[in-house]
Amino acid sequence: MNNLYRGFGILGAEPLFEKTIPIGQLYFPSWERYENAFRGIFERQYYNNNGPLLSQLENKLQEFLGVKHAICVSNGTLGLMMGIDALNLSGKVILPSFTFIASVQALSWTGLEPVFCDVDPATHQIDLNKIDELIDDDVSAIMGVNLWGGACNPLALERLAKKHNLELFFDSAHGFGCQVGDRKLANFGCLEVFSFHATKILSATEGGCICTNDDDISSRLRSIRPSYGDYEQVDVLRVANARMSEAQAAIALMSLEDFDANRHNNEVLFHVYEAHLNNIPGIRLIKPEGVTVSNYQYVVCEIDKQAFGLSRDQLISVLHAENIIARRYFYPGAHRTIGFENNNANLPVTDKLCSTCLQLPIGAMVDEGKIEKICDLISQIQEMSDSLTTHLNARGA
Repeated sequence: MNNLYRGFGILGAEPLFEKTIPIGQLYFPSWERYENAFRGIFERQYYNNNGPLLSQLENKLQEFLGVKHAICVSNGTLGLMMGIDALNLSGKVILPSFTFIASVQALSWTGLEPVFCDVDPATHQIDLNKIDELIDDDVSAIMGVNLWGGACNPLALERLAKKHNLELFFDSAHGFGCQVGDRKLANFGCLEVFSFHATKILSATEGGCICTNDDDISSRLRSIRPSYGDYEQVDVLRVANARMSEAQAAIALMSLEDFDANRHNNEVLFHVYEAHLNNIPGIRLIKPEGVTVSNYQYVVCEIDKQAFGLSRDQLISVLHAENIIARRYFYPGAHRTIGFENNNANLPVTDKLCSTCLQLPIGAMVDEGKIEKICDLISQIQEMSDSLTTHLNARGA
């Protein structure tokens, strides 16, 4: 083998990083803080069902987000299912095709039909100019999805929904702490759903919350998620055991305390990526759009195979061999998954993004030095792409 290329792990060299660098925020409290919080749970012997830490968390979230109601749940997908059910929708719901499979499955769970709208090629947010043509008498709502620490122009979506007398709600799994003008995400449409998975900037290790300023919707949500507490119980079609445990709430409270520092760290790291990746042919870094404050939760790039020299998937293979867990996102696309592949099949922007988008590590597991090494490596990969392509083709990669 040509010694010129022995610097790459995929060609037999030692990986750039000894330990795997994963994707995701993965900000966790110190062991001392964790131990102290959990000691309190065991002393109180109250572990679930609207416990004191959960009540404290919901109150603090309401204050932080400036929203009237924050209803915490065991995970974001259940929160989305509950939120959709609480709106008493029927027929069809328009949503972006470049989104989570879970977003679509939540609609299916509630008996609704997804209508996929293509996305803007620059921002990856739902293409506002394509929504009108999808609206018919069977459409009852629009689901906005806020991606990459940006926003999908919720003000414009509010105007559009009002014009057509449609309900509007948001999957804001990527959007905790982001702000549009002087309004934080959580305050748009009928409701917004956030994820508190460990890969998110606010972590309960797993969990989420549904935010709304509507008292009636809040009562329905709390009745769908039955537990103790002072709330008005109302009739609902279904209930879901989606209660957040005290253990989850304890971690989320510590994560909320750390939010400003973690958001600032993300911003610093994002700009290190920006400074280095902008000089590499064939890579376009997606900046958070439509927000005045971003959580910088994701580093997402588009890979132009012709300009970079390798495809997105080939680049992922090379990075994995260096213990850098880069990954595809929304692949193969919600509209291409079983049960939905015949819905709005002509979605060219989404199909392209599903084959070109790449997520790189940001958060607690990296620092400026590691990011500089990752970017330098990507630059070297691009410079030697011809030889790497020959090797990858021989392997069938």
